[in-house]
Amino acid sequence: MGRVTTRHPVLHLGPDSARQRIEVLAVEEPLEIRLDGSRFVVTMRTPGDDVDLVHGLLHAEGVIATAADVSTARYCAGADADGRNTYNVLDVRLAATATPEAVSARPVVTSSACGICGTDSIEQLQRRSRYVLGPAEPVPQEVVEAGPERLREAQRAFVQTGGLHAAGLMSADGAMACVREDVGRHNAVDKVVGWAIRQGRLPLTETVLVVSGRASYELTQKAVLAGIGIMVAVSAPSSLAVELAAAAGLTLVGFVRGASMNVYTHPDRIVARMPGHLVR
Repeated sequence: MGRVTTRHPVLHLGPDSARQRIEVLAVEEPLEIRLDGSRFVVTMRTPGDDVDLVHGLLHAEGVIATAADVSTARYCAGADADGRNTYNVLDVRLAATATPEAVSARPVVTSSACGICGTDSIEQLQRRSRYVLGPAEPVPQEVVEAGPERLREAQRAFVQTGGLHAAGLMSADGAMACVREDVGRHNAVDKVVGWAIRQGRLPLTETVLVVSGRASYELTQKAVLAGIGIMVAVSAPSSLAVELAAAAGLTLVGFVRGASMNVYTHPDRIVARMPGHLVR
């Protein structure tokens, strides 16, 4: 897996034994992002798909709208003790159409958990969103149920480490178009949205976003800005995520495990298996 994972000796204690063994860990390293040569943010991430990550992050921050807003993105200065490039510094040259002043009104969080926060920002986010959320046709319950399983099937690094989040872009027929892993759930979403930006696929109105773990406000924000109308999470959503999803028109589904799930907002986009058996 290259720099995505590393190996480390541990003492494993069992109910009746103690032994040394080697465990595989998920790698976490800083990525310094520079805009036109000036430091923009340092975020902690799992190395890999860094250019996708940067495109997704800059889109969420309102700096870019399309891949054309980025002229170049390349690794630059940054060396370890042996003089080898760490690939932890990425310089982005913006096109004239980009809007870097979009972030001047607030600081960018220096972590893997970036995004605008707070109830007051919901109205601001709705003004920033460029797209009417999709999809055009409702998605069958069975497709939503299969999302987390298909996401897990594509999580190669998680199988080895158990320590990575994942995000996947799934079509209405259940096919996974792109899956990315990272120690930060926000980074994983930025990576798949960034991939879609570079592929010219925005808006993602016919796409379901599937995420491992819980559904936070920040992940909901990123889905709305990309035009995604359905977000599926393995675990629970936060109260603010539900509030944002309700206001923005996003169908938010949580606790998707096996044949059960909770649809928190806009259930009309999900075709229930047995719609005539609704129990109130």
